[in-house]
Amino acid sequence: MKQPRGRQEPRRMGNAAMVVTMLVSLCVLTYIKARYCSNPFPKPAEEVEVVEVDEDYDSTRYKLEGPVGEEDFDPSRPTCYNTSKRSERCAAVGDIRVDGNHSKIYISPLDREWRTKPYARRHDPVAMDDVREYTLVPFGGANDTAVPPPCTVNHSVPGFLFSNGGFAGNLYHDYTDVLVPLFTSTHHLGGEVRFLLSGMKDWWNDKFTPLFRQLSRYDVIDVDNDREVHCFPRIVTGATFHRPMGIDPSRSPGGVTVADFKRLLRRAFRLERAVASRSGAPRRDRPRLLIISRKSSRRFLNERAMAHAAARARFDVRIAEPDNHTDMPNFARLVNSADVMMGVHGAGLTNMVFLPSRAVLIQVVPFGGLEWLARVTFKDPARDMDVNYMEYNVSLEESSLRDLYPEDHFYLNHPYDVHKKGWDAIKTVYLDKQNVRLNLTRFTKTLEQARDLLPEP
Repeated sequence: MKQPRGRQEPRRMGNAAMVVTMLVSLCVLTYIKARYCSNPFPKPAEEVEVVEVDEDYDSTRYKLEGPVGEEDFDPSRPTCYNTSKRSERCAAVGDIRVDGNHSKIYISPLDREWRTKPYARRHDPVAMDDVREYTLVPFGGANDTAVPPPCTVNHSVPGFLFSNGGFAGNLYHDYTDVLVPLFTSTHHLGGEVRFLLSGMKDWWNDKFTPLFRQLSRYDVIDVDNDREVHCFPRIVTGATFHRPMGIDPSRSPGGVTVADFKRLLRRAFRLERAVASRSGAPRRDRPRLLIISRKSSRRFLNERAMAHAAARARFDVRIAEPDNHTDMPNFARLVNSADVMMGVHGAGLTNMVFLPSRAVLIQVVPFGGLEWLARVTFKDPARDMDVNYMEYNVSLEESSLRDLYPEDHFYLNHPYDVHKKGWDAIKTVYLDKQNVRLNLTRFTKTLEQARDLLPEP
């Protein structure tokens, strides 16, 4: 005989149904969130945090006692260690023999063999593929088998090995990945250091020789191709990265800042103007506007009309197009003569390092939700360099993309969805294929605002 169902069974079935319903709802909500809400670039201010967190100097993870590494050799640290998420430093004291032609540094004493690439972009495998690896080889110990070559050149000062491989030649990366970290890591040595440059390109070395002469009393050694065995009492490989074109004074020897770096550049390139002015340089009655021109993508399509409009607004206008063959000292002096510098986002804006204090940088940001990129590359560094920063965000009406795609095209209406596809997609769509034609009325108003930011004479 069947037993009648108890009162608990329907309740159990009801509870089970409720649980199933909740699980289904949760799955649906999770799908919706993943499909429509998990935009890694929800808005420009948040996007830059996502992009930069893996690149910037991490003062909590890499916090060490005292400045990061550059003043004294510390035997308690490993020979090679990370100074940021982008940079690695190796340091040793003893009998040190650099056989650069074979990419080896023989060191006694040394606990074990180490390998390093002395370029501050460790997070980027594409860049690091073009950086030569050096091996630190122990010798002289009970278990060491290496036989080092004899010294052919002896030095009484430390050696400092760095590379201009990677993205060197792009001015922004020259400063971000090489020159600012090099200054941070060696300025306190007072010129008593010998630079060993891996991946040396003669034109690159010539361009920055005035800067190197401010940091070292000695000629730079082309270490990869030099057949001498250079012997040092101390060696450091790899410069310390803090942030793009920036320095954290709390972590740098002597507490130096980007302002100190700019002062060094003024000495190196003999720049006369220390402060910009609303009336321009002496013997001028108007501020100078320097327009950074470009040949390929991100060109000003109405550059000549812009120059005429600026002249009517009482600016002394200059147009220049720097490249790898530009005479650096002369171009630095041209930039230093400007009170306002303007250009579309690109490496040419890096020349703001030569602007006088309180000058104005106007970064023209191409259409496509690129404000986050503008901020990390030039807006934030401008503040540290005592340069007033302005941003001109290109509207769709001012972009050449409207001529490439129909009004309802995905690229024009959903730029942040394009961002989700990664850097290559962003670069291809919004940087490589875009030129701009500025609205002259809006452009003139921007110049008037820039004039107001300049100090009174």
